[in-house]
Amino acid sequence: MTFLEFLSALFGWIYTLSWSLSFYSQPMLNIRRKSTSGTTVDFPFINTLGFLTYLIYNAVFYSSPVIRYQYALRNHDHTPTVAVNDIVFAAHAFVVCTILTSQYFVPSIWGFDHAPGTKPSRLILGVMSGSIIAVAIIIFVVASVPPDANPKTSWAWLDVIYTLSYVKLLITLVKYAPQLVYNFRQRSTKGWSIWQILLDFLGGMLSIAQLVIDSWLQGDWSGITGNPVKFALGNVSMLYDLVFMTQHYVLYRDDGTTKDGERDSLLERGEDNRRLD
Repeated sequence: MTFLEFLSALFGWIYTLSWSLSFYSQPMLNIRRKSTSGTTVDFPFINTLGFLTYLIYNAVFYSSPVIRYQYALRNHDHTPTVAVNDIVFAAHAFVVCTILTSQYFVPSIWGFDHAPGTKPSRLILGVMSGSIIAVAIIIFVVASVPPDANPKTSWAWLDVIYTLSYVKLLITLVKYAPQLVYNFRQRSTKGWSIWQILLDFLGGMLSIAQLVIDSWLQGDWSGITGNPVKFALGNVSMLYDLVFMTQHYVLYRDDGTTKDGERDSLLERGEDNRRLD
């Protein structure tokens, strides 16, 4: 193993760990506060569908001989730049997002009080419905193609997998928007865990770095153009992360809270001490 190969693997597993850890901060914060107030269900709800499509995309790209063959036909005989850590990350993210979504839809099983923001917005419902319809249409089109058609120039099952990746990309483009708007209207980031944003930002940088290294090792930048969703996911996520960090540390830093409700905990301890006095 060369140094760059080692670096690629290292970056891959660190970004997997970073992104994976980022999913725990919000549900854990909700549990500590016994409430989902300050956040909306839109983010975890659409995220669940996004990571389901991303899991299928990565698993098929990594393991399907048919898809890998069709990919090679269109990308100068190169193999997809999908690693095992991509599959592990997507599977883990899907499970955690499902659990987080349940905190909004069935708060009673978590012992949470009822809070606003537990109904998906029209935007998110529209994106979800449109995505499912789009995938169904592409499947129908591919199934209608003659068996002897050339997958390099005609519709093929690879296009179905690409459509799933574009669904994931679309979801990434819109999933943060409702929470950004909610923070803006409330002029606060209370209830929204900043740790998930910091870890997400780190993961995004390393994800792109791994993709660039893998493409360099292959000697062909189709590793990026042939895997646009991974490249775009890291960049889009980091842009949103920067906006959230600006809201948390600059715009609304004096909203009466500190990171992850730490001030609330300090106030509660102070009140307890006064009672003892």
